[in-house]
Amino acid sequence: MKLKWLAILLFNLAGCVLLAQPKNVLGYRIEGDSVVFTFNAADYSKYTDESNGERVDFDDFNIEEVALSGDFNMWSRDKWIMKKVNDNIYELRKKLTDFTDQFSWEFKFVINGTYWAEPYKETSNTTPAVDENGQNLHVYNLRVYTARASEDGNTTFKLKGFPNAKEVVLTGSFNRWDEHLFKMHQTDDGWIITLQINPGEYEYKFIVDGNWMEDPNNPAKRINEYGGYNSIINVKIPVVFKLHGYQDANKVVLSGSFNGWNEKELKMTKVDDGWEIAILLSGGKHHYKYIVDNEWMVDPDNTVKEFDGHGNINSVKMVK
Repeated sequence: MKLKWLAILLFNLAGCVLLAQPKNVLGYRIEGDSVVFTFNAADYSKYTDESNGERVDFDDFNIEEVALSGDFNMWSRDKWIMKKVNDNIYELRKKLTDFTDQFSWEFKFVINGTYWAEPYKETSNTTPAVDENGQNLHVYNLRVYTARASEDGNTTFKLKGFPNAKEVVLTGSFNRWDEHLFKMHQTDDGWIITLQINPGEYEYKFIVDGNWMEDPNNPAKRINEYGGYNSIINVKIPVVFKLHGYQDANKVVLSGSFNGWNEKELKMTKVDDGWEIAILLSGGKHHYKYIVDNEWMVDPDNTVKEFDGHGNINSVKMVK
C-alpha cells in the first residue's frame, strides 16, 4: 500500500529588499504580490514519521499528497493541499497580504499526512524546531519572510564608508534578525540594499564583518535588551481617501489618529465625483473622519467603524 504523503511546511514569514532572494532559500519564492510555496522531492533525503518519530528515506514510500503547514494555518495537515506540477514538484500560491500580522512564519511540508520533509541545517532559511513548551525537537523548520530584496522595493538602506569591509549584512525585526539573508552591495561611497517591506515600524542594524552596529546616519533609535541601540525606521505607503459627493461644500478636511485629529492640516481636493487626498501611512489600524464645512462625519462608504475611548464612533482604515 502506498503511504499517503502530506507535506507540511512550517513557514516563517516576515514586511526591506534588494535584487533576488538568495539561491539557498528553500521552500518558497516571491513573485510580484504572491508567495509561491514549492516542494521539490530532490531537496530532501530524510523524512520524519509523525506516528513514531523515526527517520525514513525518500525511497521508502510514494508521494500521494503534499500539504503546506505552518504558523499561518495552525499547522493543519489538510487545509493547504499543494498542486502537483510533476512527479517530484508540488506548488501552492498565496497572496503576500495573507501574511501581514507578523514579519515571518515557520513552515514545513508533510507528505501523505504523516511524513515531514526535513530540510538540511545548512539551508539559509532554517530555524530549530521546538515544541509548544519550547523544547528543541532536534530538527529544523523552514521560514519565509514577507520582507524581500528587490531593485524596485520601497525602502533603501545605506551605510556610508567601510571600503575595506568584506561583508555587510542588513538585519532587523523584518527578518527576525537573520544574520545572513540580506547581504548589502558595495558602492563607491559605502554599502546599499533595497527591500520591499510591508508598512510598519521596524528595528534594524548592520553587521560589518561580524560586528553589529546601529545606523550612524539615523538618529531614530531604541535601546535593546543588551544595553545597546537598534535603529528605527517607519515604512509608510501612499493611501488614498475619497469622499463621494458633497460638491457644493466649500471645504473638506481629513482628520484622524494619524495626525492627532488636526482640523486644518489635510485639506482635500475637489474632483469630478467628490473629494480626495493621498497621504503616507504606516501599517496598522487608523481612525479617521471627514470635516465637511466644519461638520464632522464618518466615511459613508466605509462600513468598518469603531468607538474610541471617548465614546465617539470613527471610520477605520487598515493599512497592510
